[in-house]
Amino acid sequence: MPTRLRFRGMSVDPDAEEPLYLQLAGILRRQIASGELERRVPSVRTLQQAYGVAQGTAERALTLLREEGLIRSRMGRGHFVVPADER
Repeated sequence: MPTRLRFRGMSVDPDAEEPLYLQLAGILRRQIASGELERRVPSVRTLQQAYGVAQGTAERALTLLREEGLIRSRMGRGHFVVPADER
């Protein structure tokens, strides 16, 4: 049985074919779409600890969401969800 790491009812599967950063981005994307994440996105460190992923994996997931226009990053402040009416 594959190992699954869970946080807030969601999990990543290290044994899946889909890269971990895409799995993590998908989880965050669903949380944004559902309204579970409305303002601040968990920090890279929190994502690392919660999902057991490497720093680079968490950063890559956040970069993907930023490129999609779902989040904004502010140096020294963190990552924030872009309001739906601004996307």
